[in-house]
Amino acid sequence: MSTSPAITTAAGPTGRPGASGTNRDRGALASGLLFLGGAALLALAVRPDVSNPPFQGLDERWLRWMGGPHEGPYAVAAAALDWFGGPPGIVVPLGLLALLLVRRLWVSAGFLLVTHLGANMLVVQGLKHLVDRPRPENPLVRVDHGSFPSGHAASAALLVVLVGVLLVPAARRRAWWPAGAVFTLAMMWSRTWLHAHWLSDTAAGAAAGAGIGLLAWWLCAPALLRERARVHDRRGAAVNATDPVPQG
Repeated sequence: MSTSPAITTAAGPTGRPGASGTNRDRGALASGLLFLGGAALLALAVRPDVSNPPFQGLDERWLRWMGGPHEGPYAVAAAALDWFGGPPGIVVPLGLLALLLVRRLWVSAGFLLVTHLGANMLVVQGLKHLVDRPRPENPLVRVDHGSFPSGHAASAALLVVLVGVLLVPAARRRAWWPAGAVFTLAMMWSRTWLHAHWLSDTAAGAAAGAGIGLLAWWLCAPALLRERARVHDRRGAAVNATDPVPQG
């Protein structure tokens, strides 16, 4: 019988849940703090002079490399990623939320909802208002205020963590994380190729999204693990109830 995604909810990045059912994976905590610390350092570097931070030369050089031509398959890929990370792309986390609710995984659903809303509405939007960095000139897509950090990159990295926690079996996560990193890098590329963000904006966004997801995972691991155990016990009881009774 294949392993259900619900049975792998609380395992750590290596796929090994705590032996007592309450241990939190230190790798998730360390990685989350490292990513969030990186995003914070970038914000501190940009905030004093939003028009000319220390790495503005690198940002401008990268933007020149993204000069075009903006057509062909690259344009199609960038447009798809722009859609995915924008308001229409909310259908993806909403679909995941609906799946968890249908399966009556209330803890997992709450973890997804609170983490997604907290990361986007508090962390990303909070940094946008705090830093208020101007965007590159002439973006090729519609954008809102504040270039720092990239909300698209943050959403991509956060979704990678959430899907890895809630859907990907623990034994397959070693392959999932590199694939998720490639997806996040593609989103970062698309935002700079569309001239919607500076390169450092996308790095900060990806770090913030991944950091929030990993820290939320670390905080919620005991509750997720208990839900995992309940689902396992419930399914075991259902299988036992359907076994034929031996005849004497």
